[in-house]
Amino acid sequence: MKIIVNGKEYTIEPDADLSGANLSNANLSNANLSEADLSEADLSEADLRSTKLWNADLSGANLSNANLSNANLGEANLGEADLSNAELYRAELSVADLRKAQLEGADLRRANLRYASLSDTNLSGANLWRTKLNDARLQGANLSDANLSDAKLSGADLNGAKLSDAKLWNADLSGAYAIEADLSDAKLDGADLRSATLWNANLSHSNLWRTKLNGANLNGANLNGANLSEANLTNIEYDDETIWPEGFKPPMS
Repeated sequence: MKIIVNGKEYTIEPDADLSGANLSNANLSNANLSEADLSEADLSEADLRSTKLWNADLSGANLSNANLSNANLGEANLGEADLSNAELYRAELSVADLRKAQLEGADLRRANLRYASLSDTNLSGANLWRTKLNDARLQGANLSDANLSDAKLSGADLNGAKLSDAKLWNADLSGAYAIEADLSDAKLDGADLRSATLWNANLSHSNLWRTKLNGANLNGANLNGANLSEANLTNIEYDDETIWPEGFKPPMS
């Protein structure tokens, strides 16, 4: 189909070349742009609800304040794209490349980001309630003050990630890797961290009430001031470098 946006005509179809196009405020809902080239395009405030963008190239694109609810972005390239304050409710983003993308304040509730690449991505203040991030790569990502309650992060790579003040109530982080991650002041009440690797992680002043830490590796972790009441610490691993809350006696390792 053809549309006119900002005084210019564009052909909207799979595999279209729309690199650098000015599509700000465009209504592209339900369009099929699978495998299209939208690199460096301006899609700010565009309506992309239920749009098919599978395997599309959106690298460096401006999608700030765009509505991508229920859009299919599976395997899409969104590297260094600006998705700040974008609406991505229930969006399909499995295996998508979001490295170094800006997702500050984005709404990603119930989105599917399994196996996605999010290294060095800015997700600060984002809403990731019940989001699927199983086996996602989040090395060095900024998730400070993000809402990850009830999120699925089993097997995720969070090495070096920033999660200070993040809300992780009842989140599933079983088998996750969070080496040298910053989880200071994080809310981990009821979270599942079974068999998680937390070497040298900063968990100071975090809330770990009723958290499942069975089999977790806490070598070198900082738990100073953390709330460990009713936490399950069965079969945890720790060493002389592990810092515990004052007066806390850990179980035999």
